[in-house]
Amino acid sequence: MRVTLQNTTKQVILNGVPVRIWEGKTDSGIPCHAYIALIGVARDLDSAEFDREIEEQMAPSEAVLAIPLRMIL
Repeated sequence: MRVTLQNTTKQVILNGVPVRIWEGKTDSGIPCHAYIALIGVARDLDSAEFDREIEEQMAPSEAVLAIPLRMIL
């Protein structure tokens, strides 16, 4: 499965960890969202472009404004 995600401005605490909510869809078009605590680039790579792009954030959709109870571990 391949998922394409976009960074949102929404941040929450999940299981005691601060996470940012990312929204996207699978290659087959199924909408989804991910709760990401850490993301990075290998030290030996030039991360300038990554650093610029990670700052681009969209407003979250209504679907991710609240965490569904089934997502809480």
